[in-house]
Amino acid sequence: MEEQLPTTVKPTLLLVDDEESILNSLRRLLRGQPYEVLLATSGAQALEIMAQRPVDLVMSDARMPNMDGATLLAHVRQRYPDTLRIMLTGYADPSAIIKAINEGQIHRYISKPWHDEEMLLTLRQSLAYQCSERERLRLVQETWDQNEQLKLLNACLEKHVAARTSELQQTADMLDLAYEELKRSYVTGTEVFSLLANLRLPPAKQTNRQIIELVRVYSKRHALDEGTRRDLTMAAALYNIGKLSWTDSMMSTPSDLLHHNDRERYRGYPKQSESLLMTLDPMKDAARLILHHQERWDGSGFPDRLKGEAIPFGSRLLKLAVDFIELQRGLILERQMNSDEALVYIRQYTGRLYDPELVEDFIQVCAAYLSDVTLADPTVKVLTTRDLAAGMILARNLNADNGMLLLNAGKVLNGPLVEKLIAFEAMEGARYSVFVKVPEEIAILETDPL
Repeated sequence: MEEQLPTTVKPTLLLVDDEESILNSLRRLLRGQPYEVLLATSGAQALEIMAQRPVDLVMSDARMPNMDGATLLAHVRQRYPDTLRIMLTGYADPSAIIKAINEGQIHRYISKPWHDEEMLLTLRQSLAYQCSERERLRLVQETWDQNEQLKLLNACLEKHVAARTSELQQTADMLDLAYEELKRSYVTGTEVFSLLANLRLPPAKQTNRQIIELVRVYSKRHALDEGTRRDLTMAAALYNIGKLSWTDSMMSTPSDLLHHNDRERYRGYPKQSESLLMTLDPMKDAARLILHHQERWDGSGFPDRLKGEAIPFGSRLLKLAVDFIELQRGLILERQMNSDEALVYIRQYTGRLYDPELVEDFIQVCAAYLSDVTLADPTVKVLTTRDLAAGMILARNLNADNGMLLLNAGKVLNGPLVEKLIAFEAMEGARYSVFVKVPEEIAILETDPL
């Protein structure tokens, strides 16, 4: 399907090469594409054309008589800084490339002979980046407009105004960082945009970076193809972009504690995230993964109540990663879990919320990714206090619900200590999950009545 650029005016491309055969090849390649194509056989002619009409993108050959490509692109950068610059080179000439990068600040460079599909993809991505930059400028202006509105608030709200102003300044600074990142890579740009959602949360509640790294580890371990890895990474980066319009309170409230109206709004965030991303064609597959990442294996999820393998594979994997991290951040349940407790929760809901074919494999990936996961060890059991026995060894620290450390990992349990734990649990009205290693002789006694 041909890419539709989000504008009513065709972007103008200026192609510069002293070889007319190259220009003719490029013109044939771009025939039928949604661009207006201009040609120049020299740097001087290219500058004359740009003096007469606006140009969105210049692609110049590196080696040309009189004015080489790097010099031309340096002039373009000085006179028309908003015009994208690409170098086309058929020679391994590091000095020319370095000059183009330093003086012309080129967006990309392409080697001759080129691959047609790669050439078309590069042009589409470059122009999509240009659209993203215009949107960045709009958001910066909107940010400063909001800042001015905050200054008009009543004097009794001065502290709140100062806090919001600081937050808006951070957003503007982050947008500037996003601009620099987008020059390097479209995919990397999506990761930077994901930080916008994180700005609305305290550091202990932020999730996107950990989810991105987790899906990358899974993708590498299972040798997923490049397209799937790219879509999963972008989906992990932007899965919660639809939450940006929420109030600060709703952003940090566990989903299980949301009131009726807020819960309906929560159920709409995957669709809102997808809608924001569907205007960018390279994001359409990632947007579909985001749309369905809150579907459940038993069909009770949202927005479309998909069931089983009708849910896209990437959405099933993304849900595991999102829930694993959000359970530890206190964004699903009121109590923040440690990594093992989050995996116990996921195991508990296998076949209801999660794909049973993915869960155990996902746990192994978590064990490889995180040093504090003990659940993947087959010798580790998760028991209640009344199932504990003397001789068992704590596999990880045991904490009370208020966070107080009760016992350190490595502690060998005895009868009196188990009784104290049961009594303390009853007094607190709590119910502990205890991670222990069971010695072989205890396991034998449990299974052999003799």
